Amino acid sequence: MRQKANGHKSFVIWFTGLSGSGKSTLANRVEEELHQKGIKTYLLDGDNIRTGLNSDLGFSGRNRAENIRRIGEVAKLFVDAGIVVLTAFISPYRKERDFVRNLLGKGEFIEVYVKCPLEICEQRDTKGLYKKARKGEIKDFTGVNAPYEEPDKVEIMIDTDRESLNQCVNKICMFVNRYLKLQ
Repeated sequence: MRQKANGHKSFVIWFTGLSGSGKSTLANRVEEELHQKGIKTYLLDGDNIRTGLNSDLGFSGRNRAENIRRIGEVAKLFVDAGIVVLTAFISPYRKERDFVRNLLGKGEFIEVYVKCPLEICEQRDTKGLYKKARKGEIKDFTGVNAPYEEPDKVEIMIDTDRESLNQCVNKICMFVNRYLKLQ
């Protein structure tokens, strides 16, 4: 009923990739495009999750898994409310991303792999996180001293080092527009 009232299906667009790959930038731009088309959206990212709901979690393997589990549960609630949810999290492990995929119903999870070489991500490092990780100041930093498992069930792959921001946004929006029509 909520989807019918909103005039569109609800689902999650899950952006995953290394720090600095462009996940948040893309998610913000895609959300703007969808909002302009009258799609009801909400963006979950580190700024609004790690400072509130998950402020009690660190970055250990167990805490990272719990972080993704909680995000998945929140995203599921938004989907139930009829909202298109965009999430921008490194979410480095397939197991956790697959957990969220399986938590949601069929057709409610679009995984967007924001692919970018580590060296480019390090060049884009506006917060200096890679430098701190390389100096040993940050432990278990994905891409430096913790792994990132590339998705194997990805619906969309974006190469932010090869395509412009507008090209990436258009590619995602074209997929989402087709997806909305198929639902």
